[in-house]
Amino acid sequence: MADLLIGQVLQFTGNPMTDGVEAGRHSARGGVLIEAGHIAEVGEADDLRRAHPQAKVTDYGKALISAGFVDAHVHYPQTAMIASWGKRLIDWLNSYTFPEEMKFADPAYAAEIAARYFDLTLSNGTTTVCSYCTIHPESVDAFFTEAERRGLRAFAGKTCMDRNAPEALTDTPRSAYDDSKRLLEKWQGRGRLSYVVTPRFSPTSTPEQLEAMGALWKEHPDCLMQTHLSEQTDEVAWVKSLFPTLRDYLDTYEQFGLLGPGALFGHAIYLEPREIDRLKEVDASLIHCPTSNTFIGSGLFDMDGLSRSGHRIGLATDTGGGSSFSMLRTMAAAYEVAQLRGRPLHPSELWWLATQGAARSLRADGRIGNLAPGMEADIAVIDLASTPAIAQRATRAKDIWEAVFPTIMMGDDRAVTSVWAGGIRKF
Repeated sequence: MADLLIGQVLQFTGNPMTDGVEAGRHSARGGVLIEAGHIAEVGEADDLRRAHPQAKVTDYGKALISAGFVDAHVHYPQTAMIASWGKRLIDWLNSYTFPEEMKFADPAYAAEIAARYFDLTLSNGTTTVCSYCTIHPESVDAFFTEAERRGLRAFAGKTCMDRNAPEALTDTPRSAYDDSKRLLEKWQGRGRLSYVVTPRFSPTSTPEQLEAMGALWKEHPDCLMQTHLSEQTDEVAWVKSLFPTLRDYLDTYEQFGLLGPGALFGHAIYLEPREIDRLKEVDASLIHCPTSNTFIGSGLFDMDGLSRSGHRIGLATDTGGGSSFSMLRTMAAAYEVAQLRGRPLHPSELWWLATQGAARSLRADGRIGNLAPGMEADIAVIDLASTPAIAQRATRAKDIWEAVFPTIMMGDDRAVTSVWAGGIRKF
């Protein structure tokens, strides 16, 4: 039997960053028809009810029906140590991240954290994530097993490091290649799951390991590749000292076959002109992680400049360097960062970045991130009056965007009324 969801409906007919904010289309009393895990129709509620009298109706009243949020850069193994105090990136890794990631050699612990992580993300309306795991194959198996059990579309890969990390967290070029290939062959394309080739970042991989990861990606170009780029100034300087003969940070990936369509570069704050041009030329994705960039003191991403020049940009929490599991909070931080750079982002742009934009960065925008016929039925239902403070502001709204913006700026998991994934209601 088909399901018909009724409420305020928000969908996108284009990219509001380039096509104007009217690319976000709103229906005050719309409907979304779900059949066999996909969206069959989107339209006015009364029209859909008449056309499909046998559909099971769930009426969400004035709540907003949206595509589920897409989080394009996370570290699920850092779930338990989110909001750890007071370090810059490199010290933060050594003090908090690496000790926690060592625990993922234990399959039971990895499974426990994976389950907790998806509980938290689903409760915040996020239906797809792209995650780094740890060097342990067990961490990848735990993540994908839990995502598969819940019927989620998910992306992840084994993090590879063979230097500048504790011995218990390092592999080798050979073992990184072999483990990654085995995991890729096990999980890539299985149901709604996608494997991602994952060197952590240039400082923790030797040229030999980067070359091995480039070779693996070349053999499997249907996969994505994710890593970090130009997050902090001291990191950029460190990379220069480690690769003194290369042109810039991006060159440490390009020279080893790790630059091209399907590459995901987290942060990308301190880019050189050559890097900006080259990233655009190959159509790589830049992933903006605003709560992480402010929490760890990294810097301010140039959303305006990079979007105007046509870069493919996604939005992400960067859990647990990021300080929230919520894409609402992440949108709010993106707004604040853009304000500091002199260009306020419109609510339509923010919502697009957290749904269709993030899906586009993962090259999955034909499947997730929007409400349109044929898309997978991953849906978040958002209460636009979830707290007294939000409700009193929303009552003054003159249009849908004034009604949505208080929830972007002040909303949390209390705003998430219901979540559907693959056409199945999760709560």
